[in-house]
Amino acid sequence: MHSITLRFLASHTAPSASGRIHGGTVLRWMDEAGFACASAWAGGTCVTALMGATSFDRPIHPGDLVEVQASLAHTGETSMHMLIEVRSGGIQAKELPGVAHCVAVYAALDEGGQPLAVDKFTPETPGDMALAERVNAQVEAARPVQA
Repeated sequence: MHSITLRFLASHTAPSASGRIHGGTVLRWMDEAGFACASAWAGGTCVTALMGATSFDRPIHPGDLVEVQASLAHTGETSMHMLIEVRSGGIQAKELPGVAHCVAVYAALDEGGQPLAVDKFTPETPGDMALAERVNAQVEAARPVQA
């Protein structure tokens, strides 16, 4: 599996004082989708190594239908690079507009907590290849500069 989509209704119990869902809540949903996708690909335990280049484009309101999609774009020896996108809107909407997106890296671990090799993902379509280039460039830009 190289992508996963979670769909649910935004809880009426989670809004901020402004009546919108907190950005931290949205980040948690993004991490959960990325973790599920990475764990399925790795066939085991994964941890979040990086969440970067996050962009919030519009708010989510309580009662909105929310869709969080994590798509595998690249694999390293023990890591998986992903694009995670959030869309939301009214429950009867034909299409859900984009709300937020980020890149994330997950690392696979063995039972002892040591890095575990993952199967190689090879982009096959032009869309997958473009996604891999975009995600890898954003991951590199989000990494701290090593002295």
